[in-house]
Amino acid sequence: MQGNTEDLTLYLFHHGKGDQIYDLFGAHPKTFEGKSGYLFRVWAPHAREVSVVGDFNGWDDKRHVMRRMKDGESFELFIENVKAFDLYKYCITTRDGRKLLKCDPVGFHTETPPLTSSKLFDLEGFPWKDEEYFERLKTKDPYRAPMNIYEVNLLSWRRHADGNVYSYLDLARELVPYVKEMGYTHVEFMPVTEFPFGGSWGYQVSGYFAVTSRMGTPKDFMALVDAFHAQGIGVILDWVPAHFPKDAHGLYEFDGEPLYESGMWDRMEHKSWGTRRFDYGRKEVVSFLISGACFLFDKFHCDGLRVDAVASMLYLDYDKRPGEWLPNIYGENKNLEAIDFVRKLNKAVFARFPYALMIAEESTAWGLVTKPPEVGGLGFTHKWNMGWMNDVTGYLSLDPYFRMNAHNKLTFSMMYAFSENFVLPVSHDEVVHGKGSLIGKMPGTYEDKFAGVRVFLGYMFAHPGKKLNFMGYEFGQFKEWNYEEGLEFFLRDRYELHGKLSLFVKTLNFFYLNTPAFYEIEDSWEGFEWLAADDRDRNIVAFVRKDRKGEEIVAVVSFSGADADDYMLGVDRAGKYKLLLSSDDKAFGGRGKLGRKTVFPTIAHPSHGKKYSIRLPMGKLSFVYLKRLKNKGE
Repeated sequence: MQGNTEDLTLYLFHHGKGDQIYDLFGAHPKTFEGKSGYLFRVWAPHAREVSVVGDFNGWDDKRHVMRRMKDGESFELFIENVKAFDLYKYCITTRDGRKLLKCDPVGFHTETPPLTSSKLFDLEGFPWKDEEYFERLKTKDPYRAPMNIYEVNLLSWRRHADGNVYSYLDLARELVPYVKEMGYTHVEFMPVTEFPFGGSWGYQVSGYFAVTSRMGTPKDFMALVDAFHAQGIGVILDWVPAHFPKDAHGLYEFDGEPLYESGMWDRMEHKSWGTRRFDYGRKEVVSFLISGACFLFDKFHCDGLRVDAVASMLYLDYDKRPGEWLPNIYGENKNLEAIDFVRKLNKAVFARFPYALMIAEESTAWGLVTKPPEVGGLGFTHKWNMGWMNDVTGYLSLDPYFRMNAHNKLTFSMMYAFSENFVLPVSHDEVVHGKGSLIGKMPGTYEDKFAGVRVFLGYMFAHPGKKLNFMGYEFGQFKEWNYEEGLEFFLRDRYELHGKLSLFVKTLNFFYLNTPAFYEIEDSWEGFEWLAADDRDRNIVAFVRKDRKGEEIVAVVSFSGADADDYMLGVDRAGKYKLLLSSDDKAFGGRGKLGRKTVFPTIAHPSHGKKYSIRLPMGKLSFVYLKRLKNKGE
């Protein structure tokens, strides 16, 4: 039943070089000798026997016993007269005689949890309309382009009045135009690959080749991605190659023994997560994971992956006490096999999808995360800046009176800002488990909290690094995110300050999108200059961002709880500076301290080491963006 292509795919699979095993394994519609049906293939090297069971044979493990393939470790069987959406599992007879019912590791569709069977599905034939989108994407430099990511949990962005989740098609009708209207460049979906436990938010994956059936079919999900691409919006998927759950129907001891997980006592489990760790030293597992990543680009046309929990893969002692782990052959705590896997992963993805974004959620100071493997790097395009996130959210939670003692939390990030290609993330992790929503973190009065969100976002968008914020922040949801409920959009529609915050976020998003100084140079000091880095007594920072043509934007950001009526900002050049955006504008819910003044002339007064100054009436908890007006002849 195998041809040359299948033989090559099987060979690459066993040598850790497979990136397309989904064309071989799983269940595919086929026609043999005029008979239509599905061809099933599965890898189960420790199994004594494997059979296909399902609705079509009354779940009888004797009726469709599979044959061993040429490698002696995999099994195959063609079954005629089965059709799309039929339920099936593999019945695996282990070496010690137990019978296990397992869903297909390379299955393309599943029952809706808590049900666990795989479903037959034909992935081919979706009428994609995003050819022009990808042609434009090929001409973009992701490091010089704006990236403003709206992180979404698809199951809880909105819900129907009866509490039911939105379908993928509902989201295509409502989420896509919302994201476009608000001015985001990308969406990032929390994990959509199938998962059994809703409380894991998708981070305990059971189906690496199936999007969750909670919201529809794989082709419905394709329609959602295609709708985003039609609006020029990129789609990033959260992807979890670090661990998998111990549900009986999944990858857990798949053929009766450790197979996808490591068999070594110290590498088998993530103890505190209650999950199994992948065996990155096993070549077939490497091929499985790399193929799973490529599958999401190939079949679902995603733009990028945010790779979850990279640190947990890289360190042998991650979340372990002394005595609970063994060092590598060099006596170190580095997981050499996992490092090799990550490099192979990125190489394989870029070989097939050169436009791809590969974003690491790596929470330590591991070096060269976004540098090529050839120079000792891991090969990602971007890394989440967790240090910046921890520093800034800690700073924001302080009463302004005490912020002077933590001023370095605002400025320290510039000590390493150009060491990697960073994304600045305020993600779902920061708005759960008692941490409070973004607006809930802000001290002060009701009005101060909204001002705090506005000034923080002004600082974030002017700071080097791509941007990511979790849904709900944009209209000031006070309640922590709950994965079982939709967002409280009624706040935006019924309450003035929530509506004005939404307008502010939209305005800021489009300002960022149309301001190259905020995104073109993020890898060197050529794009950034401090004006006031040490004004801790007034909780103010000021700096310049520059684009590749030399255009400059001045950002002045006050986290103070008091006005600075005559703030003297030092600048290099004399002239007039035009106000481009102020968070204190009454239209955004501010106090309008600047009034109607939009142009600020310099005066010959030294400040911050500069020859000239601008006198700015800075309101508390506010920012301004300024641009020097050119004189005639310049």
